[in-house]
Amino acid sequence: MSNNSLFLKSGFVRAPLQNGVGRYVCQLQRIVLKFCKSHGSSRGMRDFIEQDLVEFARENPGVVVYLKPRRHRAPVVVGEYLNGDRVWMNMCNKQQSEITKWMEVLRTQQGDVSNTRLRKYQHTDHPSIQGAWTPWTFKAPELNTATLPDAEFGRNDRLPRSATEELRLLFEKQRLDEKQLKTGE
Repeated sequence: MSNNSLFLKSGFVRAPLQNGVGRYVCQLQRIVLKFCKSHGSSRGMRDFIEQDLVEFARENPGVVVYLKPRRHRAPVVVGEYLNGDRVWMNMCNKQQSEITKWMEVLRTQQGDVSNTRLRKYQHTDHPSIQGAWTPWTFKAPELNTATLPDAEFGRNDRLPRSATEELRLLFEKQRLDEKQLKTGE
């Protein structure tokens, strides 16, 4: 473990299990837009509210949108997710198009996973006692010490020859026959 992750909260990936198998459930539960009605750094936020907010709310009926005007404060977007995470984003001096993109990012993610030190790479509800599968699970142990390329491990007698291999063999046989005719043997 590196020193960078010592002070991060530790946890597992808390994605809802099988989300999207039957139907997709948007993980964004609530979004709060905090802005100032007169401050210059909130201009992009006010433009977003006037032009794009109604469309955003219409396209995402499962997301509750709150507007919170505050005097002489920088604009902020706070996203609250079903797993309890809250993501806070400063929108100071951002354009309307940038705010639209960040709203889409908040809508599609599942919470604040970037600030969590994951304790395991994989998670399952029904763990196996055999361990995690790797590409080397069912390979021969002799392959570990072999010097590759090795004819023994590259050999495959059970498969029929491919069409390319057949053509190559026919061409070699034809060249050999032509050589024999020229030499008179």
